[in-house]
Amino acid sequence: MRYHDAKFITSAINKESWPKHDLAEVVLAGRSNVGKSSLINTLCNRKQLAYTGNTPGKTRMLNFFEIDNKIVFVDAPGYGYAKRSFKELEDFGYLMEEYFALRDNLKALILIVDLRHKPTKDDVMMIDFARSNNVNTIVVATKYDKVKKSEINKQLNIISQTLNVNKENIIQFSSLTRKGYEELWNILDDLSSES
Repeated sequence: MRYHDAKFITSAINKESWPKHDLAEVVLAGRSNVGKSSLINTLCNRKQLAYTGNTPGKTRMLNFFEIDNKIVFVDAPGYGYAKRSFKELEDFGYLMEEYFALRDNLKALILIVDLRHKPTKDDVMMIDFARSNNVNTIVVATKYDKVKKSEINKQLNIISQTLNVNKENIIQFSSLTRKGYEELWNILDDLSSES
């Protein structure tokens, strides 16, 4: 296990409030309650760097976290939460469009899905959006520890087909057992060295 110097930088609602730096950025996106905050906290070996809670839709802005002075995690608002208003959905769409189109530091999207469930239409839209903006995409399937061993291959096939990604490239992740931790950090290390 690595020790990481991780710190919150800022929350941003538009490009005027994006932080200025030369580090690579990786945006983390997924539907509400998919385990995004737990993934960030596990990767950084911190308990409460990113907020985790039982109420979906807590994140409303892009939250920037600097890790080891070499890479920045950008925590995007969770999508697919039924109680979001139309205005909130519209704001989310604009927030992401602006960031994907204009942010030079952006190196990759980590799309987080739940290994137990088929990816949603919103997940498909997000990965297609990243591809249309030529953004490298990493698919992470969380909650590995909650899936029976006999079911894992079937679930990976469903995710692979739904998102049109190679099954071997899906990172199986567990915040509980830390499965996928080193594999994901190896990719992040490569991305950070490109900037």
